Amino acid sequence: MQDLSTPDHAHPAAPITPPQPAAYDNASILWTFTLTTFVSALLLFSIQPMFAKMVLPVLGGSPSVWAVAMCFFQGALLAGYCYAHLLITKAPLRISGLIHLCLCVVAFLVLPIGLPRGFGEPPPGAPYLWQLGLFTAALGLPFLAVAANAPLLQAWFRASGHSQGRDPYFLYAASNLGSLIALLAYPFVLEPAFGVSALARFWTIGFVLLVGCLAASFWLLRRASDGMSTSDAAPILAATGPTPDWRQRAGWVGLALVPSALLTAFTTHVTTDVASAPLLWVLPLALYLLTFVLVFRERALIPRRVLLAVHLAAVIGTLLLLSQTKHESWFFTATAGVIVFFTSAMVAHRTLYEARPDAGHLTEFYLWMSLGGALGGLAAALLAPKIFSEVFEYPLLLALSMACRPGALTFKWRDRDEGLVYWLLLAIGLLAIYWVPWTFPKIANYVEKLSPASAQWMLSYDATAFAALLLAAVMIANWRHPTRQLVMALLMFAALIHLPSGVKRGEAQRSYFGVYRVMQSADGHFNILIHGTTLHGAQRIKDEEGKPVIDHAPATYYYENSPMARVTALRRESLAERTPSAKGRYGVIGLGTGSMTCHSEADERWRIFEIDPLMVGIASSGEHFTFLANCMPKPDIVIGDARLTMTRETDGSFDLIVVDAFSSDAVPVHLMTAEAIRLYLSKVADDGIVLLHISNRYLDLETVLGATIGAVPGAHGLIISDDEADGTYAQSSSTVALFAKSAAALEPYRELTIARELQPGRMKAWTDDYSDVLSPFLSQVRKHYWPSAKETTVEKEAAE
Repeated sequence: MQDLSTPDHAHPAAPITPPQPAAYDNASILWTFTLTTFVSALLLFSIQPMFAKMVLPVLGGSPSVWAVAMCFFQGALLAGYCYAHLLITKAPLRISGLIHLCLCVVAFLVLPIGLPRGFGEPPPGAPYLWQLGLFTAALGLPFLAVAANAPLLQAWFRASGHSQGRDPYFLYAASNLGSLIALLAYPFVLEPAFGVSALARFWTIGFVLLVGCLAASFWLLRRASDGMSTSDAAPILAATGPTPDWRQRAGWVGLALVPSALLTAFTTHVTTDVASAPLLWVLPLALYLLTFVLVFRERALIPRRVLLAVHLAAVIGTLLLLSQTKHESWFFTATAGVIVFFTSAMVAHRTLYEARPDAGHLTEFYLWMSLGGALGGLAAALLAPKIFSEVFEYPLLLALSMACRPGALTFKWRDRDEGLVYWLLLAIGLLAIYWVPWTFPKIANYVEKLSPASAQWMLSYDATAFAALLLAAVMIANWRHPTRQLVMALLMFAALIHLPSGVKRGEAQRSYFGVYRVMQSADGHFNILIHGTTLHGAQRIKDEEGKPVIDHAPATYYYENSPMARVTALRRESLAERTPSAKGRYGVIGLGTGSMTCHSEADERWRIFEIDPLMVGIASSGEHFTFLANCMPKPDIVIGDARLTMTRETDGSFDLIVVDAFSSDAVPVHLMTAEAIRLYLSKVADDGIVLLHISNRYLDLETVLGATIGAVPGAHGLIISDDEADGTYAQSSSTVALFAKSAAALEPYRELTIARELQPGRMKAWTDDYSDVLSPFLSQVRKHYWPSAKETTVEKEAAE
């Protein structure tokens, strides 16, 4: 990852112009190759969100599903580019197309795309390898065949002798334009109109069209090559310039690695707090591809000086946002993240384009570039969760994006004065990390004597923010020295992971399903569990006077008068009225801290469905939370995704099912579809109740469920919102939806003063084939900022 942007590196020798085809062939060759490249890109990037959506009911709604999927796609892309490189450099011109067409025909054996037989339920825990195996078996062959087309078609185009064949890299921009269209069309047009099942069949038709286009392209290549002096036994591309050295190759790998890894890290960062759904998957990937379209051209659309200035400001601003915890806003964090991700990818890919070799080394260039992309995906999706207990890879990659700037790795090792500058920068970094936090309270006390308002403003930020601000100021002062900026960015990263910050807080543990932080509340009265950025449970450890207590009373969303507690109590009363000696059977999807188990009574049968063994360890260890140890010492816990494990339960065997399985504010979409609700209702008794916890800051899930319930024949719904909670850790407001097989079963719950009917939704129902995140997001924004004059206080609080 070095400065390879000079013209001497890009084009070391004048290329040898291949023989030219007949003039009348030029237009047909250009348009056929462009169309084939475009169709190939459409198929390549429409299959990615389509198949990832297919596997959600099997793997769950974790953001890691898409992260591991991206790792597979990047690895498969590397395999396709490797295959194309071998085909171009080793196979004779006149049989290369026949070999590739044969591979495409073999790929028809696994079409249409779907879940292969033999892959049932994933293993509990961290099914990384299982998911990679599933993707390989389901779409490895067709994805390999399509992935190879971008470099292969460019090599064929150059070998055709076309007048633009000397520099065929423009076709890569056209390829990424097709990919961009496919990605944006999927969540906004394709999935809403057809759903994934129909799209899998359409993809097969598109693959047939692609094979036809490939055959036409190869036929035009063969016809254009007739009469040329090229030997039939010669490889398609012959190197016309010096062979790239390992320094150049390492630069290509590094320049591709950083934006690829940042793509995965940023997507995980976004989906952790909203939903694991195609819309939020494809938007960062679309931005990633757009950068190729914008910069893989002779003249960049954005001047280098402007791009570098915006990138520097974005990196500094985002790291400063991550350095503090008292003024967090998902909107500003996400907006800053989009800008810094986009500009980082733009800088890296422009530097990569300027470092491109002569077209004679085209496939090798793409091979090393795809290796960097695959290594980036591997590092962010598989290695980072094993190495880091929190999402440290995100700020690390932001800092490393500074290494992608031209000249950033040009160290002057023998310059004594420059060496002293770096020692000074290191000293400033250590000063900021260790001295600023130590002196921060003392400075605040001194400022308070002069200006209480200024001191109050200072204390509204973390000490880490001021340490990062000092480093940022030094970084800006060195704006003409990219290597120094890189050093300061890495020191800012060190401050973020060493001091309390937005990426380091509490005692963290990490799994395939997210980051869990156990910490104490600011006043020290509660142990709390944070998943992502959302409170997921709390237990009192000190009373109001600060004395240690042993308190097993459920808190947060589960306190005594919460909707979940009231519904459980009413269901128990209904059972007692019907059969006094009967003890009910209860199912809980999502363990959390185990708070819900303290609403159980003796001799009742409770079964808990939990997807993450790490969560079971946190709840049952007794170190921070003792709900489970006190209220249910021998819990009946089933590990695995509830959509799969609950299918094994006997129909009609539960009296109440509580679904409380959100990860942070991220919605496990597959647990809220019409098929999921139908499954829950099939497992409860005729008068049984399904309770779905739908509290969410970002999505209007009530309206979604109003539409989805209409897609479940015979289902009836009710909404219960809490307007009595005081907003402390002891009592958190919540909204739940109740479902039953009959309207009569809901009658006891309609008597609650906080209950209201579930209204038919204005949106389209969520199904396993279709889910729309944008509409409920916009609906929540409207409710929050422009509530209707007729909206009741309860409805306003539910929207918030």
